[in-house]
Formats: sequence, structure tokens, C-alpha cells
Amino acid sequence: MSVRARSRSEPELTFSDRELIDLAVAWVTLSVAFSLIFAPIQNGADVGYFLGMVGFSLVTVGVAFLLHELAHKVVAIEHGQIAEFRADYQMLFLALMGALVGFLFAAPGAVYHRGRITQRENAMIALAGPVTNHLLAIMFLPLMLMPAPLGTIGQMGVWINLVLAAFNMIPFGPLDGKSVYDWHKGVFALVFVPSALLAGYVVLFVNPF
Repeated sequence: MSVRARSRSEPELTFSDRELIDLAVAWVTLSVAFSLIFAPIQNGADVGYFLGMVGFSLVTVGVAFLLHELAHKVVAIEHGQIAEFRADYQMLFLALMGALVGFLFAAPGAVYHRGRITQRENAMIALAGPVTNHLLAIMFLPLMLMPAPLGTIGQMGVWINLVLAAFNMIPFGPLDGKSVYDWHKGVFALVFVPSALLAGYVVLFVNPF
């Protein structure tokens, strides 16, 4: 997600200690939450499989999440913004609790940026995340044709990136889709509709592991 604020300053691509910690905590928490969805722990015999799924999720969820947020940050800086990721610890806790009962709401935080900016530029910053997830899904796609464990990584990578892209394009609250919808409804529809259709397809017909 990308959230806008305003101020004047000279931007540069740097990462504060707090930002790195927030990124790491969000990465690990999301990986565990997705693993609880993919491999729910019902008894002691499932623990080993669950831990293996955490390893796969750290690679697939980690790449999807980190590059999504990095795309927001890089594009924001290119538009003269100061940008930094902040984790939402309440939402991360909710993600874990929801995953335990089979429901995942993935809103780990956002890249906050400030500086003078137009509505179009703000929409471009928002679009950077979901578009990056679509590109990553294409990159993971060939791995699906290979045997495990690469095939598993490919399936999870495609599944997670398409779902995250569609979720973030929902035109609500701080999600990326809201900024795009407010700027240009035609561009929003052009991105949201195929995102939703692809996500719906993989959720219904593609086994993520």
C-alpha cells in the first residue's frame, strides 16, 4: 500500500533502521500467516510440514511483499518524494489471528511519502506495487512446469503475487486501488478487472502448493 502526506525535502533512496526492522517483521509475519492458510496446524504431525511451508513462504511472500513496497518507494522518490515503509503492527497481529481460523487479511503496512505531488503522480506511485506483483507472477510462471521444490515455489509465487495485486487494487481506504480510482476510473478498471479475474482463477483452480 502507498499512503500520501505532504512536505518539502530533497529525496534519496535510503533505509532507516526502523524501516528495515518494520520490513523484516512484516515479511516474517506475513510468511507465517500465509503458511497457516496453506498448511494449518491441526496436530503435532503437521508441524514439520508447516515449518517447510514457512520456508517456501519466506521466499515467495518475501519477494512479493518486499518488491511491492520497494516499487512504491522507488517510484515515489522518482517523483521527488521522501518515502519510507511503516509496518502496521495491529494489522499484522490481525493477519496472524485471522490465519489461525482460515481467513487472511494482508495489510501489513504502507510506504508513506511526502512532498509536492499531483493526483496523477500519486496514482502512478500506487500502481507501482500491483504492477510489480503482476510482473513477478510472470517470472514465477515458468517454475510451475518444474518438479518440486521449484515447482512448488512457482505455484506459490504466481498465486501469492496475483492475489496481492488484486487485493491492493480494491478501491477502499489506504489500498492502492483507491488512489488510482480517484485519479482515473478508466485506468483503474483496466488494471483492476484483469487483476480480479486472474486472482479469482488461481484461488479457485490453482493449487498453491
